[in-house]
This record gives sequence, C-alpha cells and structure tokens, in this order.
Amino acid sequence: MPAGGHFGLTPITDRDDAIAAALEEASVPALMMSVVHMTGDPSILRGALRPAGIYLNEIQGFMTPEDQAAVRAQALDAIIAYRDRGCVLPPPPGAQLVNEMMNVLVAQEVPDEYVPLMLEELELDGVDARDLGWADAVPNENKEAFRVVVIGAGMSGLLAGFRLARAGIPFTILEKNSGVGGTWWENRYPGCRVDVGNHFYCYSFAPNNEWSEFFARQPELQAYFDRCMHDFGIAEHIRFETEVVSARWNDGSAHWSVELRAPGGATETVEANAVISAVGQLNRPKLPDIPGRDSFEGPSMHSAEWVEGTDLTGKRVAVIGTGASAFQIVPTIADDVARLTVFQRSAPWMFPNPHYHDQVGPGARWAFEHLPFYGRWYRFLLFWPACDGGLPAMRVDPEWPDQSRSVSAINDAAREMFTRWMTDQVGDDEDLAAKVVPDYVCLGKRTLQDNGSWLTALTRDNVDLITDPIESIGSDRIVCQSGDEYPVDVIIHATGFHANRYLWPMEIVGREGIVLSDQWGDRPTAYLGITVPNFPNFFCLYGPGTNLAHGGSLIFHSECQIRYIMGCISAVLDGDHASLECRQEVHDAYNQRLQAELDTMVWSHPSIRHSWYRNTEDRIYILSPWRLVDY
Repeated sequence: MPAGGHFGLTPITDRDDAIAAALEEASVPALMMSVVHMTGDPSILRGALRPAGIYLNEIQGFMTPEDQAAVRAQALDAIIAYRDRGCVLPPPPGAQLVNEMMNVLVAQEVPDEYVPLMLEELELDGVDARDLGWADAVPNENKEAFRVVVIGAGMSGLLAGFRLARAGIPFTILEKNSGVGGTWWENRYPGCRVDVGNHFYCYSFAPNNEWSEFFARQPELQAYFDRCMHDFGIAEHIRFETEVVSARWNDGSAHWSVELRAPGGATETVEANAVISAVGQLNRPKLPDIPGRDSFEGPSMHSAEWVEGTDLTGKRVAVIGTGASAFQIVPTIADDVARLTVFQRSAPWMFPNPHYHDQVGPGARWAFEHLPFYGRWYRFLLFWPACDGGLPAMRVDPEWPDQSRSVSAINDAAREMFTRWMTDQVGDDEDLAAKVVPDYVCLGKRTLQDNGSWLTALTRDNVDLITDPIESIGSDRIVCQSGDEYPVDVIIHATGFHANRYLWPMEIVGREGIVLSDQWGDRPTAYLGITVPNFPNFFCLYGPGTNLAHGGSLIFHSECQIRYIMGCISAVLDGDHASLECRQEVHDAYNQRLQAELDTMVWSHPSIRHSWYRNTEDRIYILSPWRLVDY
C-alpha cells in the first residue's frame, strides 16, 4: 500500500483457463473499463453490450447472464494479448474518452459538474489530486517552527497525520486508546462490520485490494488503518493511551496549550500552533436513563464497550435498541443464546443488499490485483450511486399530497420497496410485520442495509421483539410498562452515542476565555463543519454538520476537509501570519443556509419522534444536507 499513487499491479502470468475462471467473479462494468485501458480501443463501449442501470451495491450493471458472458469472452482475448506482450499498456485514454467511460459504466450521463470530482476519485494518472502540493513553496524554517497537535488516531486523525507529514510540518497525534482505528478499535461487538463497500471505504490514495469481504468486519478494518499508520510512516508521531483534558488558546503567544493525561494518570502540557480535532461524532457511548440500570447483577455493557471474552452461549440475553449496532449483533448471537429478547423503541427502515455478507472470491481478488485500473473503476461503480443519488429521495416536495406517509413521489416509491422487502420476509406473521415496519417517513433516520439476516433472526423461536417501553431494570430482569417481566442473564445496550456533544468531555478555551462548549450549548456549529469563530488555528474533522446520511463515505468527506485545513495552514505559513480564524459573519451566514437546507430534508419530518440526528430542542446540527459535489 503506497503512500500516494496506485497499488502496484501484479504482472499476469496465468494460463488462459485460469484467467477465464477468474473473470467469472469480476464486475462486468469495471472489466469493460479495464479492457479499454489494456487495448486502447474504446469499441467495447460502443456496441450493444452495455450496462443497463445502476443501483447501490449492484455491481453487474443489470446485464443479462448472456451479455455478461459475451463481455467476459471479449475481455479474455484482451487480457491474453496484454499478458503476451509483457503487460505493457498503450497510451492512456484522453479526457473525452474517460468521460465516455464514466457514462457507460454507470449507464447514465455523468453531468459536467461532477467530472472533476470523479477524475479525482479515479486517480487514473497516479497523481493524488487532494494533496495540495504546496509544501515546497513554503520556507522550511516556517514549516519547522509550526507544530500541530492532532486529537485522535482514527480514520481522520491518520489522514491528518499523512497530509502533515507529506507537507513536512511537525505534528503529534494524541490517542486515548492503545491502538489506531477510532471507531474500528473501540467497537468489537459480535458481527461488527462496515456498511459502506470496502473498496470505497478506504483512502483514495491508499486502495486496498486484499479485503476478504465486500463489507469487512471490524478486525480487518482496524488492521487496514494499522497498516496505513506504518505505511504512512506516522507511527512514531502517535502517543497512545493519552487523553486530551483541555486546550487553551494564548493570544499573546498565538499558541494552544494542550493539557493531556498520560498513561498512569500523570498530566502534562504540550504547546502547539494549531490543533486539529479528529475525535469523531460517535465515540462517547450513551447509556439509557432507565431506573435500576445499575442494580443489574449480571454482565451489562454498551455495544461500543464490549467486554472481551464475554460468553453468551446458553444465556438469556437482552439487547436494548434496534439501531445499526443491534442490527449486526442480533443475527450474530441468535444461534448461540438460550433466549434473546430485543427491546425496540422505534423500528429501523432497511433496504435490500443480498451481498452484504459476501466474501471476495479468489477470482474477484485476482481482478483487483492484476487488471489495469479495474480497482479504480470498481471504486467509481460503488461511489456514483452513493454519491448524490440518494439525496432527491430525502428532499421534501411541498406539493406532495400525503406528507404524513412520505415526502415526495420518489420517497414514497422507496417506502413501498422497503416495506415489501420486510413484509415478504415475515410472511403471514402480521404481529411481527406491525412491529418491524416503521411508523415514520422512509429515510428519516439512518437506513440500514439488510441481506435478510435481521428478520430471519427475529423469526427464530428463541427470539422475541418487544415494543412495550421499559419501565425499569432489576437485579436479574427487565420490567416493561405493561408489568411484563423478562428474566435475563446479560444486557447489551445498543443505545448509540452522545452525537451532539462534540469534543466532550474536553474543555476547549478560545480567545478571551470563551469556552467552546458554552458557545455551542446544544447547537454545535462550524463553518463547513471545520472552523469556529473565537478559536484561531483550531480545526475540526467530521465536525458539526458533516455527518453523511444520504450516501458517500466519511473517508471521502474527511479528505475534502483535510484539504481545506491544509490550505488554511498554507495561508498562515506562506503569508507569514501567526493565526487564522473564521469570521463570525461568514460562519453565521453559512449556518443560516445550512439550517434552511436541513428544514427541507426528510430528517426534519414531524413523524420522527426519536432520532440521534436531533438535539434536545428537536433541531438538527450534525448532518450535512449538501450534495458531495457542492461540498
């Protein structure tokens, strides 16, 4: 995995029959694009064999088996010729041909405004376009005198370290855990896996062709970020088991004083010219406020604080919550426990993805490792429908007649499809159907992808789904408001995080002693989710208003944000300034636009009673309503 540029392809030495066998597992649209690179001939794009459509996680382009076989036969001839001439590529396709390839791949015209963004994502020239490349223009003495503290060694923190190292700026990453990965270090519950396709859920400049599953589980994800840490050469910059207590800005010295708690509990202070917060939004577990919770005598844990070695075999287990974590835990443990009782406050919407637990077969892996640019086009195939394709279904059409059921025609169509997916699985069980089909508008909360495992688990004889609200927890049981009691041996709280409490429990103090948590209250705001008035040289990655609920990937978003932050640092250093700060009027105007846009989205719909997207005032400050191309 190189620090920038492409994975090195392995030269093809396989026999013809082995290549043909491998192609049976390849994505046909991505394979067609690779053929153009290998041959320099675009004729494969201009015949009758073309992808017919695109849908999230659908990677064969809705082509018939016969058409897929015909493309594979053409590709086999092209690959053999490429192999036999020593794997030498013809000149790369020009910009006009690349645009044509984009259009064929996704079976629609990629609008001109998206082409620069897609070229960045494709990185066909091997150039990391999101690296600003300004480092050589800034005097070394300016860079060497400018020190940065990064808080957090998760996905965004490692990315910040990579960019700072490339620019030659001294930095230290402070990480409260004993390893890298952030959420993929902390969340180790049974069944924990990503819900963005892995070949997109990785840094654009560090693709990974070695995933064992298309939606990898936690150990493999954490290993990827650990490998990136070493490959990027930033391990020596990270201080593990070191938690930031506070950070204070000193106007006189134009420095941040960062107080930290080192291993063993000792405190110390480090100085920095700038601070980059990479702490994420979903990293402080939230336990439910249920009377008697602490009186339970058996094992009890939040899903993000899984106790290693916990054995659930033959136990009576309660899972409180039916969000993303529970959605993965319940099917994973249902076979092993004696009785599984799932307590639901509101049902999740889910959409079909039969490939959610699929393995990456040897043929598919062969294609990633050997075929020129196959992996880049495959990434584009995942990115395009997840880019801005889902946003129209989440926008409220004020002319739509039945706002209580749905918010637009496309939103209503999604509701129909998702409802049918669920009801078909539960069959004649009307009681279960009434529980699992949500009573709020579709897409209004986080929508989960399902391969059938969730409802299969709920229909098991040893699994109960309880919608009666919990009244209290006793020493060995959960009591509901109806008076029904459920004896349990283990309680798993899959109850989410303090999503609106950014940077908590750290105390961040800016100019004139202004405390960030006081300035924000329950309304965290930042320009572009990155910079905050009164807090010079302080930058957020995955800050307020940047959570993606309509598609894309947080890695993509973070790559956009760190490019902006590096541009800010460049402006300070190249202009011989001490600090940079967001102007209040710019911040306010941006957040007025942000709130106005959020008011037009389905997430603000009144049918949604419980959502971690909202604050205590029922307003949204954590989501991004912008198209990715605009952001």
